[in-house]
Amino acid sequence: VSSAIMFDAGILSCLECLEAMPWSEEEEEKVVSTLNQLDLQYSTAEVLQRVSLEPSTSENPDGIFLQLLEGILCAKDDRSRREMKSLLSVLLKGHLTHGDGSDGNGVNVNKVEINKEILYHICDKCINALLQHCMTATIVEDSGQDRGALMSEIAREADNLHWVVDILIDKKVCDEFVKLWADCSELTTLHSRIPVMYRYEISRITAQLCVAIGRGQVLVSKNLRISLLETWLEALYEDFGWMKRACKTLDKKSMEDGLGQMILTLPLAQQQSLFLKWFDRFLNRGDDCPNIQRAFEVWWRRAFVRRYISEDRSQSQLALYNS
Repeated sequence: VSSAIMFDAGILSCLECLEAMPWSEEEEEKVVSTLNQLDLQYSTAEVLQRVSLEPSTSENPDGIFLQLLEGILCAKDDRSRREMKSLLSVLLKGHLTHGDGSDGNGVNVNKVEINKEILYHICDKCINALLQHCMTATIVEDSGQDRGALMSEIAREADNLHWVVDILIDKKVCDEFVKLWADCSELTTLHSRIPVMYRYEISRITAQLCVAIGRGQVLVSKNLRISLLETWLEALYEDFGWMKRACKTLDKKSMEDGLGQMILTLPLAQQQSLFLKWFDRFLNRGDDCPNIQRAFEVWWRRAFVRRYISEDRSQSQLALYNS
């Protein structure tokens, strides 16, 4: 109104009031939009300082993201670390606490893009830390180190890695991590040499990847899927009983469905080999082995029923042709 009637004192008073008052997020959008629409003779920069940075003072967002991520990884208070992980996940994924987060076309305008190199830098740090802790775990009985503290460190690093991989999956840039994890032969070797109570948290990463691949959230080549299973499937089987009992966050059904679906993406010969090995293990381990019976049934129909149907049809067609 003051602008429309060219009431300068009123304009200045309004700007001073806006600069001093707190804004809700809805009010913030309205203030910015209104000030940008008005052709004012007075600078609005001071009013808008709380929502904008000058180029000379702005910091590289990647540097801020890295600082936040590393801060969470190094946090000393576990409860605060969990809370901030949840918060940062929500913010990076663009999930809002108000509004629908959409631009009207179904596009989430609040989703934040983060340089994947930062995430992979964090992954490398977590894997290296896991290697160090697992090396220590192989000699823990002789070193006199606190077993409980070591178990806690391994669980912490595995949980950190699980969290970052979840972000990679959401950002649809997890394909490189599948190769990275499939190439962790040294970690796999150490994994087999340490007690299951220390290592089972690591297998959550493999389960997480199997679920993502089985759901089509991560698309990687056939050779890479085979390599991942060759490297980590045995460890996943060995740790499953402990994971099921000790991991409160483990979704057993999703993990079993994901693993089964992932195996079903492989050529039929590989499916047969993996399902027959699973069959023997399940008979001997029972509930301590993932139950991928549904996927086994699909393989059975692919390998026998549908093939026989195809052969019957071919024979019928041949009989008709000969007649």
